[in-house]
Amino acid sequence: MNHVKFFNALRSSSSVLFGSSLTTPQVLGVNALLDAGNDLPLHHIANVLAQVHHETGGGMYPVKETVLPNHTDKLPSDAEVRRRLEAAWSSGRLRQVGVKTPYWRGGAFGRGQIQITHEKNYAKFGITNYSDALKLDVSARIAVEGMRDGMFTGKKLSDYDFPSALNNPPRTNPRRIVNGPDGTDDKIRAMHFAFVWALEAGGWGETENWLSKLINTIMGFFKGVQK
Repeated sequence: MNHVKFFNALRSSSSVLFGSSLTTPQVLGVNALLDAGNDLPLHHIANVLAQVHHETGGGMYPVKETVLPNHTDKLPSDAEVRRRLEAAWSSGRLRQVGVKTPYWRGGAFGRGQIQITHEKNYAKFGITNYSDALKLDVSARIAVEGMRDGMFTGKKLSDYDFPSALNNPPRTNPRRIVNGPDGTDDKIRAMHFAFVWALEAGGWGETENWLSKLINTIMGFFKGVQK
């Protein structure tokens, strides 16, 4: 893929994603996802990018749970994250959104571009040192494998007929690959198509298409010879 054309498209005034510029962490985060998902079809990698854009507040870089887009400290200490979560637990706010156990007390709070929580979920991805989920290559692998293989919610990319599935009602919308109904389906749909446009501008998948055509041509030639 032509990364220059791709990133120029992301910076285009017609893009809804980043405005006219990207920070270095945003570029690194996007590139890590492209590398991890290099064999995904167009709409699958676009949805990975769109979901990560939402999950990171547009930052595209691994973050810890409780970090919000308006926070100046993007990498608070583990102790600070646990303090925030304990406060939310004590106030009852976490129970209101379905949290049943204080999973963060052992350190297994959310980390990554698409955050994983609970010890069992870290184990799914082969992670024993929780901080490893903040490493860019590991985080990107988690995001891609989790969406491709249905490791977040049981729903996976291949369960959906893209792009028409992006118009589905909440129960069957591709946002369910990452999270339950949260009112973000339309937002992620818009970002998905913005990433599709940029990926197409960069020629995502053209090499694969060329190789496929070459293989089919060669196979056709030998079939003709055999006749």
